[in-house]
Amino acid sequence: MTPYLEVHVTAGTREEAEKICNAAVQGRAAACAQIAGPVSSVYWWAGKVQRDEEFLILMKTSKDRLDELISVVKAEHSYETPEIIAIPIEGGLADYLTWIKSETAESPLAG
Repeated sequence: MTPYLEVHVTAGTREEAEKICNAAVQGRAAACAQIAGPVSSVYWWAGKVQRDEEFLILMKTSKDRLDELISVVKAEHSYETPEIIAIPIEGGLADYLTWIKSETAESPLAG
């Protein structure tokens, strides 16, 4: 499996999306995060089809930091079961992929 991932998360508000992104990047669980939206979401929940406006978060991380990123998202998210899916990055600019790895390395100040 590739050592790099793009993680997709949806949030109910831009403010919540920004809070999740800030926590993930500041904690180095993700190298970067983008917020897109609003997007229209249609999904099954509680036995019926739901329609909501959400904000899509795209985060880049290393495979080694995925569990930590999931923990950060769950801690900051208001949804009972937030969308958190990781998609392998199969290729890309080598310098960019190296940057993801370096920016998600544990901070020397962590402890």
